Amino acid sequence: MYDEDLDSAGFDTRAVHYAQRRTAEHEHSEAVFTTSSYVFDSAAHAAAVFSGEQKGNIYSRFSNPTVRTFERRLASLEDGESCVATSSGMSAILATVMALLQSGDHLVASRGLFGSTIRLFDVYLQKFGIETSYVTLSCIQEWQSAVRPNTRMFFIETPSNPLTEIGDIVELSVFAHQNNIILVVDNCFCTPALQKPLQLGADIVIHSATKYLDGQGRAVGGAVIGNQDQVGDKVFSFLRTAGPAMSPFNAWIFSRGLETLSLRMKAHSESAAKIASWLNGHPKVTHVYYPGLKTHLQYDLAKRQQSAGGGIIGFSVDGKREAAWKVVDNLRLMSITANLGDVKTTITHPATTTHHRISAEQRIAAGIGDNFLRISVGLETVDDLIGDLDRALSKSV
Repeated sequence: MYDEDLDSAGFDTRAVHYAQRRTAEHEHSEAVFTTSSYVFDSAAHAAAVFSGEQKGNIYSRFSNPTVRTFERRLASLEDGESCVATSSGMSAILATVMALLQSGDHLVASRGLFGSTIRLFDVYLQKFGIETSYVTLSCIQEWQSAVRPNTRMFFIETPSNPLTEIGDIVELSVFAHQNNIILVVDNCFCTPALQKPLQLGADIVIHSATKYLDGQGRAVGGAVIGNQDQVGDKVFSFLRTAGPAMSPFNAWIFSRGLETLSLRMKAHSESAAKIASWLNGHPKVTHVYYPGLKTHLQYDLAKRQQSAGGGIIGFSVDGKREAAWKVVDNLRLMSITANLGDVKTTITHPATTTHHRISAEQRIAAGIGDNFLRISVGLETVDDLIGDLDRALSKSV
């Protein structure tokens, strides 16, 4: 079956079948091409492929059939023209800003980003003359006030990491495009199974494929999705030259992960909604951050923008850091790890892990207190997870 036959197919059908190219061996599962280079029929054939006159694989740093299957499948699910796979989620962000910005440009980003993203912007982009300003994700007036004549990009996570704040993609995209600004959306928490940023007006979507796209914590990778000019040409050109390439084996894992993405995201969301509701009524929990709760400040926006609340919950416990650490240490089912999007439920203390490298002032501005915890809800029996939390919270004070 050709891709054009699948363009009008449903999400789950494309997640299973899109971009598969069987070899002469007639394999049912996608093949893994673990090769560094490719052989040409003749010197003339090699010259034609290198010059771009003919299509063909050259070198697996930037052209590999297994990686291409993942790229084309994810682009289809995100409704994008082009996808470039990278070695990690952070390298996807790096490739995007290096390909589309230059010295003297200004970037506006939302507060509460992943700690490594903030460090990339503040420490490394600064070295190349790209300045970053931070604003409140949900306040359009702050975005408007932050714009300068040299502002070239908006960067957001929605929901944000780790407080699940929601950004209005439609509103931001309208304002961004009125000012010739590129809107980049990190869609890691929702994936295209729950949210389609490009349909809502975003220009580029970023993924850490390590998270939900894989879904089982097996491999590290990233992806950039958008149009042919910005992603297919410019981001790809950076990847080809600088080399933050995804390995073929990891691409094969991610392609298999996409096959069950929709089912998993629905299950993660259903369990997370039950746990968030339970936490919201617990006497030792002072606040719960979950887009699927009516108490979430942007619940109505989340309902318009997402098809479900997702699998990430943030919550604050009564007390200080010691109380939060006691909850973590007394859990038995949940893994203490900073990764998320796994079938196994994970928990972390962001102030001392994922966001420890940013300043205390930045953490306070982002709302990441010492009593705050983040859960990535897995696929275990939800009553068992609630029981685990109940026991841990009872020992927290």
